Amino acid sequence: MTGPGSEAGPGSKAGGVAPHGAWPSPIPIDWLTVGTIGLAEPRPYRGGLVWLELRPEEGGRMVLVGRAADGTTTDLSPAGMNVRDRVHEYGGAPYLAADDVLVVSDFATGRLHRRGTDGRWSALTPARAWRYADLELDPGRGRILAIREDHEPETLARHGEAVNELVAIDLATAEATVLRTGRDFYAAPRLSADGRRLAWLEWDHPNLPWDGMELLVADLDEAGRPDAATRIAGDASTWVTQPRWDPDGSLWFVAEPGEWARLHRWRDGRIEAMTPDGLECASPDWVVGRANHRPLGDGRSVVVGRAGGQDRLHIAGPAAGDLATVDLPFTELGAIVPDGDGVVALAASPTTGIAIVRIGLADGAVEIVRSSLSVTLDPADVSVGVPITFRSSGGRTAHGVYYAPRNRAWRAPEGERPPLIVTSHGGPTAEAFTGLNLTVQAFTSRGIAILDVDYGGSTGYGRTYRRSLEGEWGIVDVDDCVAGARWLADEDRVDPARTVVRGGSASGYTTLAALAFRDAFAAGISYFGIGDLEAFVRETHKFESRYLERLIGPYPAAKTTYEARSPNRHLEGIHVPVLVLQGAEDRIVPPAEAERIVAGLRARGIPHALLLFPGEDHGFRGAAAIRRSFEAELSFLGQVFGFSPADPIEPVVLEPPRARA
Repeated sequence: MTGPGSEAGPGSKAGGVAPHGAWPSPIPIDWLTVGTIGLAEPRPYRGGLVWLELRPEEGGRMVLVGRAADGTTTDLSPAGMNVRDRVHEYGGAPYLAADDVLVVSDFATGRLHRRGTDGRWSALTPARAWRYADLELDPGRGRILAIREDHEPETLARHGEAVNELVAIDLATAEATVLRTGRDFYAAPRLSADGRRLAWLEWDHPNLPWDGMELLVADLDEAGRPDAATRIAGDASTWVTQPRWDPDGSLWFVAEPGEWARLHRWRDGRIEAMTPDGLECASPDWVVGRANHRPLGDGRSVVVGRAGGQDRLHIAGPAAGDLATVDLPFTELGAIVPDGDGVVALAASPTTGIAIVRIGLADGAVEIVRSSLSVTLDPADVSVGVPITFRSSGGRTAHGVYYAPRNRAWRAPEGERPPLIVTSHGGPTAEAFTGLNLTVQAFTSRGIAILDVDYGGSTGYGRTYRRSLEGEWGIVDVDDCVAGARWLADEDRVDPARTVVRGGSASGYTTLAALAFRDAFAAGISYFGIGDLEAFVRETHKFESRYLERLIGPYPAAKTTYEARSPNRHLEGIHVPVLVLQGAEDRIVPPAEAERIVAGLRARGIPHALLLFPGEDHGFRGAAAIRRSFEAELSFLGQVFGFSPADPIEPVVLEPPRARA
C-alpha cells in the first residue's frame, strides 16, 4: 500500500492496542494532497474527453485536461492558469469545449481566453471587472453565449451590487451583445439544436435558485436576439433548473411544483412529468452548469435520481412514466453527459473515491477514465458509511451517515468507546456525501468516529424536509446534530464525553451555534464559519445577500432574531475549546468573522486557536493548507480528548494553554 512520494503508512507496519485517536494510520497525512486530486465537469470533445482537474500540489489550481481517443492525456489550458470563475461567487462551468472551439475563464482576471488553431491562447474578452460562466456555443452565428457578471466600480456605485446579464460574444470580433438584462440573476443559456430557440433561467432577490425562478424560451430573430419570451415553468416560489434541448425540439428540465424535483419534458406546448415522486432529480444550484440529466436524442433522457440519501442512474421516456434503472455500484453520480451508446459521469461509492467514468447504458459496464485517488486503500482499513435515521426535536426524523473507526492492525483498549466528530454539509441545502472521502478515512483509521448529518434543510428528502430550515436556521440544524450525537451515545457506539462538532461555511455556523446555544459538545472546529448574522448580511456577496431572509427573517425587521441567533453575540455560552480555520482571501465569509470569534473567546479565557491561511478562500485548495489544517485538527483533538497522535505533526498552540486533566 503505497502512494506517490510517500512511504507505506505506519499502520501497515505493525499492530496492537492503542487509545482511539492514537492509532498509527495506513493513510499518511500527505495522501490528502499527494494522493488525491479534484475532478469536475467531464465532457466529450473531438473523439475524446476533457475535464477540469484540481491539483492541491499546484496551489489548488484548476487545469483543463484532454484525453484523446488513444488514451493519452494533455494539459490543454495555458500553463499556470487557474481555470475557474466567480459568477455568483461560487462559479461553475468555466470552460467551453465544442466543435473546434476551446474557451476558458482565467480565475485571476475573470477574462475569457480562446485557443487558436495553432494551439496558442489569447484573450477573448477585454481587461474589465467582468466575470463569465455557463458558456454555450452558437456555431451558426460564430459566437458563444454566456452569463456575464459586471463588477466594474461604476456599476457597483450605480447599482450597489454587481449586475448580471445574458450576453453573446462574437468569436471573430470579441464584440459582446447583451441579450437579456434587468433581472437580478441569469443562468443556463441553452440553444436548441437548430439554433432557432433559446432557453434560459432568471430570478430576483431575495430568492436563491431553489426558492423559485423562471424558465423562459424565446425565438431568435435574424440578428440572433431573443424575441418576446414565453415562461415555460417556474415562478417566484417554484424551483426549476437544468433546461436541456432534445434534438427533436422538446425541452427537458427539472422542476419542483410539488414535493419532489422531478424531470419534466415540454413538447408541443405541453409539459409532462417524466419521473415519479420520491426521486430528487437535481441538486441545489450553488454553482452553475450542473448536469443531473441529459437527453439521449431518441425520446429518452438519462437522469440521476436521489432517494434515501443515495443516487441512482435512470433512463426516462420515451413515454411519461417509463423509467428504467441502470444497475451500478455507485451512490454518488453527477455531471452526466451522453457519449456514444453510453454516458460519461462523475461517480463515487462508499469504497471508491470520485472518478470520471464511462457507463454503458445497455449493460451498465463501467470504465474508469480518471480517478481522484492515486493511492490504494486496503478494504480492511476502509470505514463504510452506514445511513442512519434518528428522532430529533418536535418528533422529526433526521438523517445521517455514520463512520465507525476502522484499522486492520489496531484496536482500542477493552471497553473504550471512540471520540466522535459530528459534521455536516454546507449550503445549508446540500447533502451528505456517501462516496469514499480520504479525509474521513484519515480520521476513522486513527480511531475517531464520524457522523455526517443530513439535517433538516438538506436536499434529497423532498421539498418539505428542505424547507424545514426556513426561519429555523441555527435551531433545526443544531437540534439534528445534537440528536445524532446523543443517539449514537445511547447506542453505546461512541463516548458521550468526547464529542466535537465540526463544519465549514454554513456548517461552520451550525458548529458555532451548537457551541453557543447548546451544552452538548466537548469542543468545536470551525472552518470559515459564520458567527455574526448581521455582519454576514452586510458583508457577503450578491448571490447570498438576501439568503437569510428565508433562513432567519427579513432584515432589519427581524434584527432581534439575527442578534439572538448570532453565536458571536453569545460567546458567554461557549465553555469548551474551539479551533478556528480561515482563508485569508475568503469573500463569502470574510476573515473578520473569524477574528471576531477569536476576540470574544480570548476575552473570556476560552482555550482556542486561529489558523489563517494566506492565498486560500472559501474552501482550502492548496496542499499546504489542506495538510496543515488536518494536522491542526488532529493535534487539537488530541489535546482536548487526551490522546497523543501517532503522527509526527506540528502541534496547534491553544491560547490560553489547556490544562491537562
